[in-house]
Amino acid sequence: MNIIEKYFSKYPEDKITKWFKQICLAEAISWLLLFTAMYWIREDKESVLPTIYIIIIGNIHGLFFTLYLLLILPAKKIYQWDDEEFIFALMAAFFPFATIWVDKKLAQKIRNN
Repeated sequence: MNIIEKYFSKYPEDKITKWFKQICLAEAISWLLLFTAMYWIREDKESVLPTIYIIIIGNIHGLFFTLYLLLILPAKKIYQWDDEEFIFALMAAFFPFATIWVDKKLAQKIRNN
């Protein structure tokens, strides 16, 4: 975790928050594309195109998933999440479209405490 904090410390907070918001949205969109791929491969089992499509979309989704998990560590520090909110944001990566909720509800610059 120290390596990640050291890497992201050279970037300003507004740049990291911009990246985090973009990755939250991209991860959710990749979920949608992954569902279309799963539907297509289920309906057209004989063709090779759905298989190629699901491999490509699966890799893209994996990339966004990994980037989300990497960016959540500096986001915890920037947004001053407590442990419960951090665990919830981590869990959101495993549920479809939940990263949008994290972006809209948890990722607020001004906290109402």
